[in-house]
Amino acid sequence: MNRTVDDALAEAGAGRFQRRLLGIFGLVWAADAMQVVAVGFAAPSIAARFGVDMPTALQTGTLFFLGMFVGAALFGRLADRIGRRNVLLVTVACDAVFGIASIFAPTLGWLLALRFLTGAAVGGTLPVDYAMMAEFLPPRNRGRWLVWLEGFWAVGTLIVALTAWYAATSGVAEPWKLIYLVAALPACLGIFLRLWVPESPMFLLRRDREPEARAVIDRVRVANGTAALPAQARLILPASAPAPQGGIMAPALARTTVAVLAVWFLVSLSYYGVFVWLPGKLATEGFGFVRGYGFLVLLALAQLPGYALAAWGVENWGRQRTLRIFLILSAAGCLLFVSAQATLIVAAALLLMSFALLGTWGALYALTPEVYPTTLRATGMGTAGAAARLGGLAAPSVMAALATRDFSAMIGLFAALLVLAAAVSLLIGRETRDVSIV
Repeated sequence: MNRTVDDALAEAGAGRFQRRLLGIFGLVWAADAMQVVAVGFAAPSIAARFGVDMPTALQTGTLFFLGMFVGAALFGRLADRIGRRNVLLVTVACDAVFGIASIFAPTLGWLLALRFLTGAAVGGTLPVDYAMMAEFLPPRNRGRWLVWLEGFWAVGTLIVALTAWYAATSGVAEPWKLIYLVAALPACLGIFLRLWVPESPMFLLRRDREPEARAVIDRVRVANGTAALPAQARLILPASAPAPQGGIMAPALARTTVAVLAVWFLVSLSYYGVFVWLPGKLATEGFGFVRGYGFLVLLALAQLPGYALAAWGVENWGRQRTLRIFLILSAAGCLLFVSAQATLIVAAALLLMSFALLGTWGALYALTPEVYPTTLRATGMGTAGAAARLGGLAAPSVMAALATRDFSAMIGLFAALLVLAAAVSLLIGRETRDVSIV
């Protein structure tokens, strides 16, 4: 009896193979998170080292996000053409090499160039990771497991916060070097672990390489304790598999794509706008007792239950409803911060923002790869990642004047943007919970 890839994966369930895959992808995902959030944590000591002000030091973030924009757009398309596995090996190697090289930058100019290259590698890793992970998961488990992968972002954030806290309390001469070193180490290990990961069976089948796709599926099934496919069975494409002409902007996908890109941009602008500026703000000025790296660690810990609820929500409420719930909670946290008079309310608002914004990312990452067919999945994820990097670019640069003049006004603006994102998400279209990918 012939089977689709999703049918073959559903018979095996999500088991040992997927757990290994989650660990490997999660390690590098945490490393990528560390590289991203390092922007805010490293900026104060970069400013001190090179004798520049904070807005100038944060240009390391601008160049990093510019690199992510280029990498997401380039490597996502490349993965749909030459395969996920090859692109992942290249990007994680570049992440490690350029991340380590950043530590030895002799001038600010060199540092900016190396952060651009590191960003390009990270930008290429993120969307391809998600596309590939989605293609190894059965429909019933896909949303929850994708949110779990996104949950490694909180692990990376926590590690960077603890590293910055250690550097500040131990008198490390140049904390930014230690932060960059710690951020690059998981990627160094990830280079070798990625060699274990096979090519996506969906990609192989789409390239008329059925025997190779079958071998990968059999590997998954055996690892999960299920028998290999019967000798007479063949893997086939779903009968309803679309072949859109015009890419992700084909008529059947255009509205969905525009809505997805808008939501990614708005969420990214808000998230990075808060968490690029917040570490420096709390480490130096703070808000009463809400200051220092200790509270930043609490903010990182608050992300974990946000991911846990999102993982439950995408399977029980659906991807889109979960996304909108977390967007409204994120906006509520921002508004609570703006209106807060007492320091305790400020603390609660910041914790709610951290909890809800990361839950938002979890739901968004679960939804996006499922709205595109295999031939466009990495392209769709890469383009969404590129839209997010535009938000990241705006956060440290365009928002600089507003953040230094009126931090609360900036947070209020983000509340409005998050509500707008919730409204735009209504245009994405069909719910993808329990739906097979094609």
